[in-house]
Amino acid sequence: MTSSVWQVSNQVPVLAEYDAFAADPVLPSIVAAFGADWAKERLHEAGRTVGSARVQELAYLANRYTPELRAFDRFGNRIDEIAFHPAWHELMGLAIGQETHALAWNRPEPGAQVARAMLQYLWYGTEPGICCPINMTYAAVPVLKQDPLLWEQWGSLVTSNRYDPRQGPAHLKTGATVGTAMTETQGGSDLRQTQTYAEHNGDGTWSLHGRKWFFSVPHSDVFLTLARTGEAISCFVVPGWLPDGARNGVAIQRLKEKVGNCSSASSEVEFRGAIGHLIGEQGRGIRTGLSMNHNSRLDIAAASAGLMRMAVSLAAHHARHRRAFQKALIDQPIMQNVLADLALEAEAAAWLAFRLFAALDRQEELASERLLARVGAPIAKYWITRRAPALVAEALECHGGNGFIEENPMARLYREAPLNAIWEGSGNVICLDVLRSLAREAGAVDVLRAELMAAAGGDRRYDAALKRLEDELPEMMRNEGQARRLTEWLALMLQASLLLRFAPPAVADAFIVTRLGDGWSGQFGDLPPAVDAAALARRAVPAVS
Repeated sequence: MTSSVWQVSNQVPVLAEYDAFAADPVLPSIVAAFGADWAKERLHEAGRTVGSARVQELAYLANRYTPELRAFDRFGNRIDEIAFHPAWHELMGLAIGQETHALAWNRPEPGAQVARAMLQYLWYGTEPGICCPINMTYAAVPVLKQDPLLWEQWGSLVTSNRYDPRQGPAHLKTGATVGTAMTETQGGSDLRQTQTYAEHNGDGTWSLHGRKWFFSVPHSDVFLTLARTGEAISCFVVPGWLPDGARNGVAIQRLKEKVGNCSSASSEVEFRGAIGHLIGEQGRGIRTGLSMNHNSRLDIAAASAGLMRMAVSLAAHHARHRRAFQKALIDQPIMQNVLADLALEAEAAAWLAFRLFAALDRQEELASERLLARVGAPIAKYWITRRAPALVAEALECHGGNGFIEENPMARLYREAPLNAIWEGSGNVICLDVLRSLAREAGAVDVLRAELMAAAGGDRRYDAALKRLEDELPEMMRNEGQARRLTEWLALMLQASLLLRFAPPAVADAFIVTRLGDGWSGQFGDLPPAVDAAALARRAVPAVS
């Protein structure tokens, strides 16, 4: 009897030890277009970090060994701490060390918002879980700056590049992260249903009582929350710990078992007299709390674009090395069509997200840019997060069964992809915000029109679609039931405009002939024969030295 030796063959090498920034065919062009060239060294550093085998292993470990709630110490004292695998802390240290949370605030120069968002884009495709506290810390800075005393206390900590994993009072720490606790069981997105209440303590502080249904990152050093002060709702800044080291009246009821990333901690909590500080005008808390949504929504759009790009890179890398029917997958015409179409979607998403971050960079000098960022944020957030799940599912399918296992990073992308469509406002909420912005923000329609007209004359099909939009826009703005259709149309037109102005002609042409043409199914692999799908597919393969 002879024993046979099985040889493993036709398997794909791990996509690792490469510069994810340099390997992305879009990012260097965006940096050049939007004035962030000065950050190239930082972006290459981040690209090499997230492309390393070490960070990929850390991402796997952080999601394999999930956070644990330690409500009590061994003596029975309530401590409400979260225990993380060391991989989580190492990842947080790397990302914060590169100022993924604060580069735009620490270096407020032209292109700073674009450069910082690009760091988030790169990190999100590798380990989305750590990007939740990073997103909230970034977005909370303009809110905290509204109160000089609070900013004096927290400013240097939340913009520090020294991650401090300890859960304890701020005065002992070298850096801090910010969380949010807004929604409650009875209200969800309708924050007007907030039932948590605040009692004034007579010393400038308030004591908060109530329950929050979603408290993201409950181990945050400081967080923003809403509570009733009388009949109205106000916004509060609440430290996670008191100066004496005690937990600040936050009892964690349980950690959520989420569909998406497993590495971060989301929770349900009860406030038991948590000491908070009023920020913004009393009774105007929803407006104050949601003011950070503008930056947060844009960050979510860039993050989802990064998730899409990583999914495309993994699929293209797999197709480049995997063989079937005597050919590499990437040489099969039908696979070329799918990969090219996926790459178009990811490229259009990146240009839209970063164009709006460029508007943030310019908003102090140009009112039109401020307005474009305001009305564009919900458009980009809705459409990019809406397309991410479909793209990731198709990219996973490109791997066959090899993509449907937890050891493959596609698993993390697949589980994470639907999240951002829900976070910071689900689809209906976001599209209604688009309608409100167009109706209430003076000049919003004109700003969008000017942005779209910047590409007029570059393609007759684009010009025809622009005319149709002009004709139908007034009626769609009057019809709430058409809010999704309007938002989708605006997103596609903005993407087409940007690709015409900045992308290679072949990319713009392929996008317009499908997305703005008749009969687009919304599925991937729809490119017509005139498109050079083979060239577009090979362009998507990340270069690994």
